Amino acid sequence: MQKRLRVLVIAEAANPEWVSVPLVGWSMAQALREVADVHIVTQIRNRDAIVRAGLVEDVDFTTIDTERLAVPARRFIEALRGGSGKGWTLVTAVSALIYPYFERLVWQRFGAAIRRGDYDIVHRVTPLTPTTPSSLAPRCRRAGIPFVLGPLNGGLPWPKGFDSDRRKEREWLSYVRAAYKLLPGRSATLKAASAIIAGSRHTAAEIPPRFADRIVYMPENGIDPGCFTRVAQPPDGYSWGLCFIGRLVPYKAPDMALQAAIPLLRAGKAHFHIIGDGPMLGELQQLVAEAGVADAVSFHGWVAHDQVPALASAAQIFVFPSIREFGGGAVLEAMAMGLVPVVVDYGGPGELAALGGGIAIPLGSRGEIITRLQDELQRLVADPTGTAELAHSVREWALSRMSWSAKARAMLEIYDFARNPRRAPPMLFAPGR
Repeated sequence: MQKRLRVLVIAEAANPEWVSVPLVGWSMAQALREVADVHIVTQIRNRDAIVRAGLVEDVDFTTIDTERLAVPARRFIEALRGGSGKGWTLVTAVSALIYPYFERLVWQRFGAAIRRGDYDIVHRVTPLTPTTPSSLAPRCRRAGIPFVLGPLNGGLPWPKGFDSDRRKEREWLSYVRAAYKLLPGRSATLKAASAIIAGSRHTAAEIPPRFADRIVYMPENGIDPGCFTRVAQPPDGYSWGLCFIGRLVPYKAPDMALQAAIPLLRAGKAHFHIIGDGPMLGELQQLVAEAGVADAVSFHGWVAHDQVPALASAAQIFVFPSIREFGGGAVLEAMAMGLVPVVVDYGGPGELAALGGGIAIPLGSRGEIITRLQDELQRLVADPTGTAELAHSVREWALSRMSWSAKARAMLEIYDFARNPRRAPPMLFAPGR
């Protein structure tokens, strides 16, 4: 029997009770425990949730206390960003400034064990952003221990024609985001990493070509099949269920989703479920009222993550025309429920649709996107048999290829590559695979 690898997983953000990056960090770290002997290193704010999940501190995981810097940093960010859920580039920038302190403390705690060879691999799972260098990478290289970096994802440029949405999101710092490439430590991090996991095609393209022989593509998100036992059912008669899941903010474009659906809603052929809350709620409610389709739209508001499948499974089509989405976790979860995703081919949603056989329309102007969405929705509704077959196909792909367990097994191939750098990087994810 092959000996299980000993892996030190660095996941500053890893929390089973939160969403977004902390949930990705936790899910990947926990899944890796199925295939390797893993010790998780995370920030102290995650301790209680991880203990509630059944892990034992100092045995299964270690916490690092950086709160003396993190707390004032969070207050500073909230004061500047102009509202919760805005100014994410600012959040990333400030976080990148204080993160090195976390890795400094990690090395103080684990440096001797790494040099001693107590671990076969050191893997930094979070932060996901490619803008944050790692002081651990060159230290591990000097110790002769492979360092795996990623999945890295982020920095998708704002598309042309949507500058007003950028301003609404208070993304002032995004205009100069590319300056991160000049940060001290970036080249040293990439040079020292034995494997670099790119969570998106865009991020892979931003990595200098001289490191191309270390890049492995793997989308950042995954799913827990046990959370998606509720499966979308065929439409009830002529009434189709459409669904949008996400924050109601400009760049996720819930207004375009609704506008594209209005012809079907007016004709009584569909009902639209909006799952999420945010500053655009009043605008969306006014939109459906003026269109005369208020009875065909349900605003469910914010819903706990584990309760979303019960609502979303009433639909058959997931309409998500976000114009700037890095990972697209909501798209993947919709696919796992058997909803056909209709997304914009830009960033994570488009990549997931290409991999799993969903529908990705070309990026264009606001009017062009709405028209293309209308055409696709009309086509899907007109072909119930074909849509049902597509729904089955995307669900099978999501459950078989994108479960956290499947991704953990794929990660073993990346670890093997990191330990044998003369091999070519493994091709793990490609359209149709």
